[in-house]
This record gives sequence, structure tokens and C-alpha cells, in this order.
Amino acid sequence: MRETDPTDTPIEIDPAHFRSVLGHYPTGVCVVSGWREPGSAAGLAIGTFTSVSLDPPLVGFCPDKRSSSWPLMRRSGRFCVNVLGADQHALSRKFATRGVDKFHGVSHSLSKHGLPVLDGVVAAIECDIAAEHDAGDHLFVIGRVLSLEILRPAAPLLYFKGSYGTFTALDH
Repeated sequence: MRETDPTDTPIEIDPAHFRSVLGHYPTGVCVVSGWREPGSAAGLAIGTFTSVSLDPPLVGFCPDKRSSSWPLMRRSGRFCVNVLGADQHALSRKFATRGVDKFHGVSHSLSKHGLPVLDGVVAAIECDIAAEHDAGDHLFVIGRVLSLEILRPAAPLLYFKGSYGTFTALDH
């Protein structure tokens, strides 16, 4: 492995090519929900959610720095990751939209830690914000898991090569 020299000239990567190549790797689709202020739910669709650590239990996601929802939700110090099911692509689209009340007409309940959980999601993972790091045009948010639960044992919603899809298991 070559050591990186900070004085090296940055390599120019075409953003469209970067997106195309990485689009060949499927990602799960989630909605991160929280509160912009008491009684006013907020959320954003993400495709960059991952497990980070088992001990302590940590997860991470990467909101765009241009997000208008994340800065409002960050103030509460907590968030909930709603893992979308394969039949919930309309929810993903709704929560990916900017400048609208994303919870208008969206059925949800409150978790045991008082966070919004979308009805019908595969799983909900409640977290305290443990850290936030700069990551280029995104942020890398690390959450310390408070609780997690499978709510519906269903196939997850995936995003692959610019389209929504689902998972099909290979023969064992």
C-alpha cells in the first residue's frame, strides 16, 4: 500500500464517472427521522447507511452538506434510521424532496425514545449522535445505538445503477 503524501497533486475524477462506477454497488435505502423542533418531525432519505462497530454499537450515515433537514434534526442530538422495505420507494422519493413538509400525510408512530418511526418499515434504529465528521461534500454522522428492532421481516429497498430494486437470495 502506497503512503499518501499530502503534497501530491489531487487526482481529477469526473463526478459523472465516479457516480456511474459506484452506482454498480447496491445500497440500502433508509429514511433518517428526528425532530426539527418539539412536535415537528423532519426526515431525509439516505443511501449511505452502515454498521460501524459492535462494541460499542455504532452506525453511520452520510447526509449531503446541502441538506436542509439534517441541520434542523442535529439540534435534538438524536435520530432514528428507518430501513425501508422494497415496497416503499414512494417514501424514499418523498423524503428525498427538498423544501416540503415530508411528514405531511405520512403515517408514523413514536419510538420508545420519542423519535418518529415510519409505519411499515423493515427496521428502526434509534441513536444518539456520537460524532460528526467532514467528508467532502457530505458529512459522516456516527450514532450510538440506543435501541433497534425488526418491525417487519421483509425485503429491503435497494438502489442500484440509478434505480430502485430489491434483494433476491442465491441458493444456499
